[in-house]
Amino acid sequence: MQPISHFQVRGVPGLVNRVNFGGRLVDFWAPPKATHLLITHDGQNVFDPRTSTKRFTWRMAQNAIQVFEKAGLTPPVIIGVFHSSNKSDPYGRFKDLTPQKPFLNGVKPLIETELTVDQLHGDKYHEKIAEDIVPTICNAIEFQPAFERTAMIGSSMGGLATLNALGLREDFFSTALAFSPHWVLGGKPLVDHVLKELPKPGKHKIWMSRGDKKLDASYKHDQEYADSLMHQLGWRNEYKTQIYKGAGHNERAWAKQVSDAFRFWLLD
Repeated sequence: MQPISHFQVRGVPGLVNRVNFGGRLVDFWAPPKATHLLITHDGQNVFDPRTSTKRFTWRMAQNAIQVFEKAGLTPPVIIGVFHSSNKSDPYGRFKDLTPQKPFLNGVKPLIETELTVDQLHGDKYHEKIAEDIVPTICNAIEFQPAFERTAMIGSSMGGLATLNALGLREDFFSTALAFSPHWVLGGKPLVDHVLKELPKPGKHKIWMSRGDKKLDASYKHDQEYADSLMHQLGWRNEYKTQIYKGAGHNERAWAKQVSDAFRFWLLD
């Protein structure tokens, strides 16, 4: 872990730290006496408007402060993992966040792409997070993460990655918060594969939400199928699905949904 810089964010006490893990940027914020841990995909959109899409962030820390302090808790440590897209590899994000196993096992992509299945590296991406990024940062800040107080969050492809991660590493975190999961990448076969790889209900919680405008409107049928399948798989109070009327597919919309997801995370 190589330190790069630290910076302030309006409305967030202390500093956000930016570090480099072998070419992958990570931002993290570590409030004193935190008891919870939040791991986020697309870390460039979490804290810093200078790196975010259209200069609008999820306001992740600000939302966490509001929800956690109202619940009498210290806000969580937040670790934001950047995707790897750059000028030399514009498909880096797609390679990071696409679930590998479904497409290796025959799910057909419904979106045209120049990539081949063997170029995907989502499994290594999740391995890097679980076995290097998170433990290294937690060790540096002397924080001991607890499974039952650790959540992962992502939107669109990051929503898929969050659900996929729970299937791959069910002992790593207890709560998956998936906004606008990009089911249209593979349709119902992708839904089947990802959700049937999830752990059995009992020790985990899962949130899925979507809007009804623009790209999110195209998620309607696949998400309804996902909701039905989750019920068939035995998920009841540990699963929450939410539709946000008038919400589109962008950071501004997701920032307005984060507080609801955090409240779900904190429910007993």
